[in-house]
Amino acid sequence: MIIKPTGPCLLPDPLQEPYYQPPYTLVLELTGVLLHPEWSTTFPLIDSVDPHGFISYRLFREATRYMNGHHVKDISCLNRDPARVVVVNCKKEAFRLQPYNGVALQPWDGNPDDRVLLDLSAFLKTIALNGVEDVRNILEHYALEDDPLAAFKQQQSRLEQEEQRRLAELSKSKKQNLFLGSLTSRLWSRSKQP
Repeated sequence: MIIKPTGPCLLPDPLQEPYYQPPYTLVLELTGVLLHPEWSTTFPLIDSVDPHGFISYRLFREATRYMNGHHVKDISCLNRDPARVVVVNCKKEAFRLQPYNGVALQPWDGNPDDRVLLDLSAFLKTIALNGVEDVRNILEHYALEDDPLAAFKQQQSRLEQEEQRRLAELSKSKKQNLFLGSLTSRLWSRSKQP
């Protein structure tokens, strides 16, 4: 039984220029997220999901701490900036050492219509496109939610509605200003006539 990670640095040092080091590290649990818990074809699945080799490192149970009956991911052993590490798992216990580095998903039950991965993709893309300096600030906001991705989608929907209202008000204001400007121009030109 493995009790602690096999080493203090599970990943090699980050790449230095001129090489590209991705700005964030994603620790993705396969069981319950990409694999139905009854499946055991881990390597073939990773190869089929990532045929071009974007997944840089593959870590398994020997990279976790075994605590109180759970395999816990300890990101302090990753050799990466914790402010830029996101752990995705179906069990909050899996990232309990660093609770604000994790997103707990609803476990995948094998349903082909499940959209959780698409929602996760939108969530992670939002973090990346906004250049979030410390993911823990964002993940802490969603930590108490039963379904953090559903809460994220609701928040995004509210923000989009607010932006649409703001744009509609701005458009209305511009139309009023154009009308007033046109009216003022006509009045001004009439007052100049002898």
